[in-house]
Amino acid sequence: MRTSEEYLSDLKKMKPNLYIGGKEVGRDDARIKPGIQVMSVTFDLAQDPQWEGLLTAKSSLTGKKVNRFTHPPQDTHDLLLKQKMIRLLAQRVGGCIQRCMGYDALIALSIATKEIDEKYGTEYHQRFLNYLEYYQQRDLAAACAQTDMKGDRLKRPSEQPDPDAYVHVVDVREDGIIVRGAKVSITMAAYADEIIVVPTRALREQDKDYAVAFAIPADWDRVYLITRPVWLRDTFLNAPFPEYGVSDSMVVFDDAFIPRERVFMCREWDFGRRLALLFANSHRHSYTGCKPAVSDVLSGATALVAEVNNIERVDHVRQKLSEFAGGAELSYAAGIASAICGEKTSSGTFFPNPVYANVGRRLMGETIYHEFNILAEVAGGLSVTLPFEDEFISDKTQRYMDKYIVRNPKFSAEDSHRIWRLVENLVASPMSAWYQIAGVHGGGSPIMETITLNAEYDYESKKNIAKYLAGISEELDQSKDLNIEPTFGNTLA
Repeated sequence: MRTSEEYLSDLKKMKPNLYIGGKEVGRDDARIKPGIQVMSVTFDLAQDPQWEGLLTAKSSLTGKKVNRFTHPPQDTHDLLLKQKMIRLLAQRVGGCIQRCMGYDALIALSIATKEIDEKYGTEYHQRFLNYLEYYQQRDLAAACAQTDMKGDRLKRPSEQPDPDAYVHVVDVREDGIIVRGAKVSITMAAYADEIIVVPTRALREQDKDYAVAFAIPADWDRVYLITRPVWLRDTFLNAPFPEYGVSDSMVVFDDAFIPRERVFMCREWDFGRRLALLFANSHRHSYTGCKPAVSDVLSGATALVAEVNNIERVDHVRQKLSEFAGGAELSYAAGIASAICGEKTSSGTFFPNPVYANVGRRLMGETIYHEFNILAEVAGGLSVTLPFEDEFISDKTQRYMDKYIVRNPKFSAEDSHRIWRLVENLVASPMSAWYQIAGVHGGGSPIMETITLNAEYDYESKKNIAKYLAGISEELDQSKDLNIEPTFGNTLA
């Protein structure tokens, strides 16, 4: 497994295909450093014996110890550890841990490639297993590029005036394929080792050129990353939260050649929906770890600033704090249920139950703005009117800041300042805007969870209950419910 120093060294060796502010830059650009530091945590903690077994796993391919972010879950226990790992890491960096994108893409491909082979007699799964072994040995981190530019949202990919609105196959050669198009809103692509591409939607036969999945190094020829970094204002305060940030990229494929051994789907259009949902549902299960962690951060800051304001025992404040607990733990519980009620696929990968995964993800997506509002309401207007940090060290203003920043004498002037600065960063900064919108749209907007739930949920059995209670049906078949048994896997005993 790599150390964070080795990860950073490998990034610096990559060709400069990033564009920020209209200029080509390398991976040593300071503006993407906050995101790199988030990723570094996933390498550092995997080296720490305290995290042994949580951030590490035994490879199902080689039997060797690997970073859990490279290990497709093999049973319920693996899924539970995945969810717990993501929540704990997200708490540590104050939000999105980012590396789960590539992890969920690996999980999706491990299943879809096997199923495509079973139907068409292709060799995608063995290609994927070869790639996975390479990925595990090098402890790589990948961005998943799923969301296409999409063009006219009322038209299918093959109906677009510009065929490049979705990434598609331009040519198929004996040694590989040529692809063109762009993916957008791709988190951590700027500091990923690899980019894994999967379809974004269900496809029809006329859309077959858009049914493509592959993996490439992030600095691949004719691939361009147009990047938007997000970071916090420079600070003299030595605190963890300002060290972290995120970058999102538009990933452009300009007739890029993809070697045959790195192609995992090519024109199998009937698996477009399957692969898209495998990634989305696995990622939504990840969200039942990371979104509760965001709630943990917000609830902790709210409780702390309430204490600074000396109102922590006021009834309406206690009631608001309980809303954090309700949302976070319901979502996390849905993730646990998703793991327990998951299923073993033909590839050997154990996949979370999509209904529970989507329930947990949709709950947090619908409440994210409310949670930020609670923090803003309890904190008050100082969260956006706090004087600049310079005033706290200026000879002319420091004594006033130290005197008036204290509201609860339990807290020193410095600690009071630190708490208010954290609140400002959480609710009134570029990162706060990113987390709010990512909370709604990351992994799919709430409407996408609604669509998935309507497709997966068994409404007919519920109608049968109503028919029985109304006297329309004399029998109520509950055998399916009685036979439900959690699949724990042999490592949970």
